[in-house]
Amino acid sequence: MKYPAVRNFLGGTFKADTLPSIEVWDPSNGTPISRVPLSTMTEVARAVDVAQDASPGWASTPIKERVQVFYRYKTLLERHLDELTTLVTEENGKIESEARAEVLKSVELTEFACSLPQITAGEVLEVSRGVECRVERFPIGVVAAITPFNFPNMVPNWSLPNAIALGNCMILKPSELVPLSAGRIAELLTEAGLPNGVFQVVHGGKEVVEAICDHPGIAGISFVGSTKVGKIVYRRGTTNLKRVLALGGAKNHLIVMPDADLEMASSNIVASMSGCAGQRCMAASVMVAVAKTDHIIERMVAQAKAMVPGRDIGPVISAAAKERILGYIAEAEAAGAKILVDGRGMTVPGHENGFYLGPTIIDHVTPDMRIAQEEVFGPVLAIVRASNVDEAIAVENASPYGNAASVFTESGGTARQVMERARAGMVGVNVGVPVPREPFSFGGWNESKFGVGDITGRGSIEFWTQSKKMTTKWNREAGVNWMS
Repeated sequence: MKYPAVRNFLGGTFKADTLPSIEVWDPSNGTPISRVPLSTMTEVARAVDVAQDASPGWASTPIKERVQVFYRYKTLLERHLDELTTLVTEENGKIESEARAEVLKSVELTEFACSLPQITAGEVLEVSRGVECRVERFPIGVVAAITPFNFPNMVPNWSLPNAIALGNCMILKPSELVPLSAGRIAELLTEAGLPNGVFQVVHGGKEVVEAICDHPGIAGISFVGSTKVGKIVYRRGTTNLKRVLALGGAKNHLIVMPDADLEMASSNIVASMSGCAGQRCMAASVMVAVAKTDHIIERMVAQAKAMVPGRDIGPVISAAAKERILGYIAEAEAAGAKILVDGRGMTVPGHENGFYLGPTIIDHVTPDMRIAQEEVFGPVLAIVRASNVDEAIAVENASPYGNAASVFTESGGTARQVMERARAGMVGVNVGVPVPREPFSFGGWNESKFGVGDITGRGSIEFWTQSKKMTTKWNREAGVNWMS
C-alpha cells in the first residue's frame, strides 16, 4: 500500500499494536492505500491516563506561552501546505484546489487560537470600597474531538487549537475513513513543541466513540457528523455528565428571487451544491425558486453540464455513499421530479473504479419528497418551486435542520426579511456557502446542533473553559459588610 499502517498516537509517539484493522481507500480510484486500527475502550483509557498526567503541567502554563506552540504550528501548516493538500486529496478525494483551501482554513483557525491571550483576558472591578471581584478562565481538563470524513484536516482544527491553547489536553478520534491527516497533525504539533501527552490520537469506530462518551476522565466532547449519531453522542455524553457540543447534518435552502444577479446567483449556487462533491454540511441541497427564475436555472444547467468529474469535481467518499446518493436520485425521478442535469454514469479515464458522480440538478421536487427532506451529502441540488417569498420561507422553516440558509436577490428588504425569518444558525445574502470567517463562530440551529455555544471562534471559549470568580479584600478600612 502507498502508506504504512496507521497507528495510534499516545504520549508523543506512535504505538505499534496488534489490533484488528480495516483498509483505507482512495476514493478516486477505489484502491486501498493504508490500514487503520479498530481500537477499543482499553486504548481510550490509556490515552486518558496519559492526558491526565500531562494536564496539570499544561494547565498551569501561562496562556501566552501555550499559544507559542500554535504560532509555530501555523508556520508548519504553511510550510507543508503542498504535502498536506495531497494527503487530503488522496484519502478524501477532493480536487487539489478544494484540499488546499481546507488546509488554508486550518491555518486561519490556528491564527485565531494565537489571539486567545488578548481575547480571554480576565475581568476585574472594584465592586465596593476595598473589595475587588475578578473572573478568570480555567481549562476543563481532558477533552475529546470526534471528527468526520469530509474535512480530515480542517475539522480537527476546529477544536484542537482553541481547546489546547485554552489549557486542555485533547484526544482526537478521526473518521476511520480518513485517518492519515490526523497522524500528520500529531507530528506537526510535536515538531511545534507541544508537550507529550497534551494531544493524543485514537483510531477506531463505534467502540471508541462509546468509550469516549463513557470514560469519567473526559470532561468535554466536540462532535461533527450526522444528526443521527450526533444525538447519540450528545445523549450518552451528557448522561455521563460531560459537556457535549455535537454538530449534526443539514438541509440548506437557497431562496432565489427573480431579481437575483444572473451570473452571481447561478455560479454561486452551482459551486455550493457541487463543491467537495457536495460532501459538506454547508452545501446547497435545496433551491427554492421563487416565481420567474427559469433564466437562472437555465444558466445553472449550462454551468453544471460544463463541469468535468476528476477535474472540477472529485469523487464521493465510498461505493456505499455513491449507491445511497443514486437511490435518492432514482426515487425522486420515479416520484415525478425532472432531472435537468444527470450526473449518473460518469467515469474518469484512468480512474474507472473511482466513486464519481457528476453534478445533478433535479427540478419540480415537492417538499414531501425524501430528497427534499433528508441530507443527501452528494453533488445533488433539488429545486422546489414557490410563488412568493413567504411560501419560500415556509419551505425553509419546515425543515427539521437549521444549519444554513441563503437568499439571492438585489432587494435589501427581501434579504433582510429572509435573514430574520430563516430558522438557521448561519444565513447569507448572495452567498452560496455562508460560512462565517474567524473570529465569527460556526454553528447551526435545531437538529443541526446539540449543545450550547459554537465550535469555533469566540463562541468556543465558553465551551472549552470554566470561569472562576474571585473576591478579595485587603483594605481594613473596607470594614464589615454583607461579604464578610
